[in-house]
This record gives sequence, C-alpha cells and structure tokens, in this order.
Amino acid sequence: MSRFVALLRGINVAGQGLILMDDLRMWFEQVQGISEVSTYMQSGNVLFSSDNVDEPKLITDIEDVLEKHLGYRVDVILRLYSDIKKIVEDNPLTTVKSEEKNRMYVTFLSGVPSFDVRGSLGVYSNDAEYARVLNREVYVYSNNYGKTCFSNTFIEKKLGLKATTRNWTTVNKLLDL
Repeated sequence: MSRFVALLRGINVAGQGLILMDDLRMWFEQVQGISEVSTYMQSGNVLFSSDNVDEPKLITDIEDVLEKHLGYRVDVILRLYSDIKKIVEDNPLTTVKSEEKNRMYVTFLSGVPSFDVRGSLGVYSNDAEYARVLNREVYVYSNNYGKTCFSNTFIEKKLGLKATTRNWTTVNKLLDL
C-alpha cells in the first residue's frame, strides 16, 4: 500500500470553491481503493493510502468523484508521500536564509515541463522574486506572493501544465502528518 498526497487546485481560496474538509474526506473514501484519508488545512491537502499506484487513473477517479459532488471539475495534483520528502530535500533555493523561509513556495505541476520552456521563468526573476524549475515542481521565492508574477495562472501559461502552490511551511508540515 502506498501513501499519497493529493493537492487540489483552487479550493477555499478567497471565498471561492468552498469545500468542508469533512466532506472532502468522505468523498475521497468513495474512490475505489482509497483508505486512511486525512486532510491538512482548508486549502485542499489530502493524504491517503491506496493499493492502486496508477497515478493518472487515481487522479481521474478522484476528479470524477469530486465533480459528481461539486458539480464542477477540481484539478488534482498527486504526489507519493516519499516525493514530498524528496521535494524538501532537493530544494534548489539553498541561499534563502532560515528567517526568510516564509517567503518560499512550491508550485506542484501536473507533469514535467518540456525542456524548451523550463528556462522561460528565468527572465521574470529579480532580487525580490525568482523561480527554479526542478522535475515536476517550481520553487518560488517572493517578497510579496500576493503580488508575485509567479502565480499559478502565470506558471500554468508559461509551462503549459496544471499547477497548484503551497507555502514552504505547508509543504514541510505534510511530512509530519
């Protein structure tokens, strides 16, 4: 049995896509083969176990169940629990001081960006904010994420993939659950 983290895009953000976590847990439990469901925070972080390791099938099954209950499609980005540990360990933003870690974010992508677009974020980087692509993640540093150019929408447009972002504290907290 494998442990997964599902990261839902665009729920409970600025009063949009409001979903109760009790409902979310219940809906995940309706997906065949999913068990041991728990949530973290109100922003769509769901941990679960499954014998099914076919990630594309799991994503489709989860999105189908959510759409059935919500009436609209919610994008799901899936990672193995062990992937989260590696994402933290492989952090390329090693020059960020510990007191500035609250300015770090990880944007989880639905796939690996093609080689020809990986560098497309670099031209928007400066001293106040920058981004580094590594595998299926974009590591972002921003002095003011609310006004950053490295938003989900921007990253999705530039890299041609679905994306959802979590702050560095949340990413690390997922390891403790």
